Amino acid sequence: MGSLSGSAGRVSVLLTQRSDFQLLYARAKVDRVRSDLSLLLLAAFCLTLLATFAEARELQSGEGTTAGQTSSPQNNPKHTELPSDPKAPAQDTPVESKLESFIVAPLPISSPALGTGIVPVLAYIFHISSHDKVSPPSVIGGAGLVTNNGSRAFVLAGDLFFHENTYHASAVYAHGNLNYDLYGVGIDAGKAGVKLPLKQTGQFFFGEFSRRVGWKFFLGTRVLMGESTITVRPSEASTTPSPPDLGLRTNLRSLGFRLQRDTRPNRFYPTTGTFLDFTADFFSQGLGSKYSFQSYKFTFNKFVSVSQKQVLAFDLGFCGTGGEPPFYGNCLYGTNNRLRGYTAGRYLDRYMLVTQLEYRLALPKRFGLVGFGGIGGVAPGGDELFRANNFLPSAGGGIRFLLSKKYHVNLRADAGFGKGGHTWSMGVGEVF
Repeated sequence: MGSLSGSAGRVSVLLTQRSDFQLLYARAKVDRVRSDLSLLLLAAFCLTLLATFAEARELQSGEGTTAGQTSSPQNNPKHTELPSDPKAPAQDTPVESKLESFIVAPLPISSPALGTGIVPVLAYIFHISSHDKVSPPSVIGGAGLVTNNGSRAFVLAGDLFFHENTYHASAVYAHGNLNYDLYGVGIDAGKAGVKLPLKQTGQFFFGEFSRRVGWKFFLGTRVLMGESTITVRPSEASTTPSPPDLGLRTNLRSLGFRLQRDTRPNRFYPTTGTFLDFTADFFSQGLGSKYSFQSYKFTFNKFVSVSQKQVLAFDLGFCGTGGEPPFYGNCLYGTNNRLRGYTAGRYLDRYMLVTQLEYRLALPKRFGLVGFGGIGGVAPGGDELFRANNFLPSAGGGIRFLLSKKYHVNLRADAGFGKGGHTWSMGVGEVF
């Protein structure tokens, strides 16, 4: 902890030197933003594939519910999507008739960090084995990203389940450029609102393989490899001058593991159950990474049905960074919709703790409403997370439109209000 306090002190001193402000940012954020924003793009891609998968299954089966009626595994006896019990009895319908098809869909995206645009998707959904009636469907495909702030990227990905839901493998390759604004390290820097517009060009590869180990837990290993180059974007609205001839290319390499337990009967729209996820990534110069540090993330979600059309969803998340990371080896507030109301990258530090509660109501004619509120914060030390001046509250609401009646996959639009600002976001699937 002594080394962590010393590093945090150096960050504070550097940030008070206004003449070095621009160069500090350019060097401090290059790869951390590459990692977090790439994960944001990956999350949007995966949600998109899940939504198109659900809609395709509904269309092929020719089944569904009437408009405005909510369907879930609990009230749909023919629903076999993603069984919570890997040893659940197989149904009579042959696996071959479930789904093997191509999906093509251009979907909208609205992100406070990346702007508004479109995500074209091409996916192929299938079962690896025609004799496996337990494993969830596998997906391979690709997606693009085009937004009004100049961001351009593409992603190729695969998500495979096999051997009666005993094994799970996933891989992602992404390439492109992302445009975003960056603020300072810590609460005070975020409140100051001084930002630097950056353009990041690069690529990365992520792979993971896990096995069911009992009690519905999956345990596996993961690897991440990436490289990127950062430059300052010209911007008339920028409040900081751009340093001349700025460019830095860096590599990040990590090995890690994931422990996950999912008891949600329907991952598209959970009404009961819990979701637990813990990841640890170890970046090392011995692996070819420019920096050596560790990143830890923990998520716990719980879902309770108040009535047939009302759900309460709870989310708790923690992020921590260990070792001797660079300045950008921090936790980013506002990413992965934690919390809505804050632009990704405005508040970041060594530790982050967030919690939020969301009320979900299904309405007739495919519509729905949500209301949410939460609180969290970032801090240079774990013992400072609960200090009142570090709290960053959030509240807001949104509307939903039902894309798939059978599995309750929603198109969402949310307005979130935080301390000193607000955000508007769109996506496919629930926030958590």
